[in-house]
Amino acid sequence: MNIIDKNAQIAQIHEASRPGTLVKLDSSWWRFGGLHGGLTSSLLTGAVRDKSQGRVLQQISARFRRALRTPFILEAHEPCQGKTVSWLDAGAIQEGHVAISASAVFAEPQQRFAQTFTPRMPVVPPWSQCPVFSVPLEFAPFAHHTEIRAVGNVRPFSGGAEPELMAWLRLVADDLPPDEARLVMLMDALPPSYAAVRAAPLPLPTVMFSDTPGSQLAHAVSPWVLLRARTDVCRSDGWLLERLNAWTPDGAHIGSAEQLRVMLDQTHSSKVH
Repeated sequence: MNIIDKNAQIAQIHEASRPGTLVKLDSSWWRFGGLHGGLTSSLLTGAVRDKSQGRVLQQISARFRRALRTPFILEAHEPCQGKTVSWLDAGAIQEGHVAISASAVFAEPQQRFAQTFTPRMPVVPPWSQCPVFSVPLEFAPFAHHTEIRAVGNVRPFSGGAEPELMAWLRLVADDLPPDEARLVMLMDALPPSYAAVRAAPLPLPTVMFSDTPGSQLAHAVSPWVLLRARTDVCRSDGWLLERLNAWTPDGAHIGSAEQLRVMLDQTHSSKVH
């Protein structure tokens, strides 16, 4: 059995995230009271990748049922195979229960269409000209695994006019460009974009997180990623829809994501990741 323990580095975590792996990470990997959601989704990406038979990840969607605070096992089911598409399911099993489940779509690599389009990268300063944004470690210990350089003047819980955050990000444990697993992790590395219009902290846990890698991801050469996150919908019952896009420093679009979040008061924050 593969074991991922608290001393593991990000590269080792990616290499070991296969079905049957026992994950024993301490609170230094947490965010909002449990294991970082992007890290968990990344682990599940690795677990299904092991059964993908060389096909290309098109999308992975994770459903967060409860926070992970104790050791858990990665589980991946046998794929449902089509002629060119595969569907795979995985889960993080904690004390005999599915805490987080995921579904992924893989497909045979094809180059059939010349007329394509992707979101255009905003005009922003390079990462080297942007200030470092330090997330309080007592609030999100996982932040020490990342370097965040904020773009513009908007900050979380600053009472701004727009529910949008933008920043350059990289993982600090290695200097490798993002692959599928690293991208999934980075897509969840910013505070919730809705926090930009809030004046004070409020739990905004993720209930569902879907990540769609871009076709240019395989050509990325820099560890830096520009991430733009915006809350497009905030309903009166507290449910929010957040959309994210990521680019390389040279402007190549490498992925999109969508998060379904819900606002909770402190008495309910332990029920959902």
